[in-house]
Amino acid sequence: MSQKEAFFNYINDGYACEGDFITLGAGMLEEETVTNALVNIPLKTLNRHGLIAGATGTGKTKTLQVLAENMSDKGIPVLLMDVKGDLSGLAQASDGHPKIDERHQKIGIPFNAQKFPVEILSISEQDGVRLRATVSEFGPVLLSRILDLTETQSGIVAIIFKYCDDNQLPLLDLKDFKKMLQFITAEGKEEISAEYGRISSSSTGAILRKIVELEQQGGELFFGEKSFEVDDLTRINEDGKGVISVLRLTDIQDKPKLFSTFMLQLLAEVYETFPEQGDSGRPELIIFIDEAHLVFDEASKALLSQIESIVKLIRSKGIGLYFVTQNPKDVPEDVLAQLGMKVQHALRAFTAKDRKALKLAAENYPDSDFYNTSEVLTQLGIGEAFVTALNEKGIPTPLARTMLRAPMSRMDILSEREIQDVLNASKLVKKYNDTVDRESAYELLGEKIKKINEEKSAEDERKEEEKIRKRRTSSSSRSSRQNPVVKVLTSATFIRAVFGILKKVL
Repeated sequence: MSQKEAFFNYINDGYACEGDFITLGAGMLEEETVTNALVNIPLKTLNRHGLIAGATGTGKTKTLQVLAENMSDKGIPVLLMDVKGDLSGLAQASDGHPKIDERHQKIGIPFNAQKFPVEILSISEQDGVRLRATVSEFGPVLLSRILDLTETQSGIVAIIFKYCDDNQLPLLDLKDFKKMLQFITAEGKEEISAEYGRISSSSTGAILRKIVELEQQGGELFFGEKSFEVDDLTRINEDGKGVISVLRLTDIQDKPKLFSTFMLQLLAEVYETFPEQGDSGRPELIIFIDEAHLVFDEASKALLSQIESIVKLIRSKGIGLYFVTQNPKDVPEDVLAQLGMKVQHALRAFTAKDRKALKLAAENYPDSDFYNTSEVLTQLGIGEAFVTALNEKGIPTPLARTMLRAPMSRMDILSEREIQDVLNASKLVKKYNDTVDRESAYELLGEKIKKINEEKSAEDERKEEEKIRKRRTSSSSRSSRQNPVVKVLTSATFIRAVFGILKKVL
């Protein structure tokens, strides 16, 4: 048996699927593509999470696009974090190209240009379906972790939520929460202290500063109503294709706090909302997190712990998480260990530090008789990658240098007019883009504070009037009850004065 035949069997045995699957491309022996040595990924293991890594310009975004298209084609809804702004082209069919035809001829699968159902979302001022969540939906634990609060400060946040629950004060947006901080350190201090214990103003000041920091990154746009319902991420269109929700985040790169806040809240909401289903044969939703380092770089230890827990548990809800980043080391090891599929594009080794990182990256992949992994990692061309996944039995597949198929949709962004066409056709824009500002803690506390101040003012006036009345009463009493000695002296003085006047007259 020739080496080429052995490699063909190596790929087809390792990536054989009895159930439904998606095809990423064909295996490559050295730099030669072996036609029909197809790298297939079973749908039933897509919820085991994944990683797409590689240096800038090696094709990570197009790999993400290929995966999203094929998942959508199989009726699996997808959510994409579009940090660089180059994924909206999924809504239009590819224009085709001779190089695409040549690539697919080598792979051994036909190229079928087509567009996909796309929903454009936004958590900032960009056009799109508005994604919002209320402060109450975060809860005290998650909010404290996002703000990176101390144990004492977290206790104060818990008190705020408890007080608001007990007194029917909805916490919808950040101004509601800030109003509560003002209330518990001023007008409501005595009430809160009597029921929950003394609260330090220095602690509430520290919490307020963290809230202001979040506001400066655009948090006031994210917190509020109407809350986005995560079930709207799992829609299937009339043709049986999963809707691809593209979240525009091009203006969020310099706001990592807002990005990580949104991501953690979304994952927590998905986990709490979706029912348990185990390995059902196909995932309910796949979430791609591009520029994943934005989630992890600014995360506190408590926040990282929360993310790691969700990654471990959310698989059972039929949710797959795929992290896209330049180097696998951008993802914490405990998270990396949970990722069943890995697509590794080329890495560069220009420095000693790069070479160490390259060696570590190579160790994340299975050994192969056909490749020197660390060496080939620097030789991969654009649109080529090392791939390993989980087969239908949950066993890692052999490492395969793969020529990836080309995207079926446009490999470019939509024009502003095309984006508006997508938004005009959206039912979710009508559902979520009208701002709701109903009566909440801010207004209710404002009325309560006003009433407290009016009562205090009335009490102060009453006390002042009482003091004045007492002074008048005291003065009157003194004048009517003179000392007898004073009376005698006064009478004697009067008599002497009268007699003195008479003597002068006479």
